[in-house]
Amino acid sequence: MDIVLTGDRPTGKLHLGHYVGSLKRRVEMQDSGRYSKIYIMIADAQALTDNADNINKIRNNISEVALDYLACGLDPQKVTIFIQSQVPELCELSFYYMNLVTVSRLQRNPTVKNEIQLRGFKQSIPVGFFTYPISQAADITAFKANIVPVGEDQLPMIEQTREIVRSFNTLYKEILVEPSAVLPENTTCSRLPGLDGAAKMSKSLGNCIYLSDTSNEIKKKIQSMFTDPTHLRVEDPGHTENNPVFIYLDAFCKDQHFEAFLPAYHNLEELKDHYRRGGLGDGTVKKFLNEILQNELKPIREKREMLARDLGEVFQMLHKGSQSARSVAQQTIQEVRTAIGINYFNE
Repeated sequence: MDIVLTGDRPTGKLHLGHYVGSLKRRVEMQDSGRYSKIYIMIADAQALTDNADNINKIRNNISEVALDYLACGLDPQKVTIFIQSQVPELCELSFYYMNLVTVSRLQRNPTVKNEIQLRGFKQSIPVGFFTYPISQAADITAFKANIVPVGEDQLPMIEQTREIVRSFNTLYKEILVEPSAVLPENTTCSRLPGLDGAAKMSKSLGNCIYLSDTSNEIKKKIQSMFTDPTHLRVEDPGHTENNPVFIYLDAFCKDQHFEAFLPAYHNLEELKDHYRRGGLGDGTVKKFLNEILQNELKPIREKREMLARDLGEVFQMLHKGSQSARSVAQQTIQEVRTAIGINYFNE
């Protein structure tokens, strides 16, 4: 059966983009019974590559991410949730893989180039950040994961992992597993924009709805959302394409929501048609979106608040998961050392 590895950087609380893009899918995968193991990693070591001067940011968000995981329905009895830095074998594996990748190959990685540009590193690129595709390859292969759920922007990273696996297996011994990327089934989920209409919801841009937001915070954020700039009056025809409010409705709206919250319409296509014709105000659409999101996020928020009352138990879960993950990575490291020929005292 397949083995899955996925995870998040603990640089802030998780938001709707994470929820529709990965968290809901992880819960579905966990409950499907189709996978022998699912590993979910809180990638604190990777987060340090561009936050080395702000360790408290990382430390403080370990528990926030864990709470978001559990509140969304991830079950430690069914999946292994662990902290990356607590599995030191991943660093050792990364070091071996560095010998299999050239600097020019890393420079050509589209994801790396884009991330460097976004962070404005220019020539001041931390080596750890520059080599994070290698670290990601170590994360995946340490657990012999063959399924890695990602967004389209991460496809070059998976391809680089596949290259490293092929190089290692050819040079030494065929023990590593080539992973395959799994993209979101709902294309809307891979492009959920920010509240301000920016291409992507981002913690650094402050254009997110967080899973932990209160009811009032969600309402205020939806009311402030960017819509169609040409839809100035209610009677004006509007555009639903590239309109964040309708993109969110594409991601979250179901036919039953109309019966509950907007009975004048039967489905989303009817609502879109009216908006395109004119005569439907942004306020009405935003109010409908607010009702849907409040309905979706309330149980998550309430469960999260309950779990937050006992962070000791949450960290105990993380400790246990990290120990379990490390035992698997240790086995892989022994195989890798043997394949390379550096298991000097075990021969």
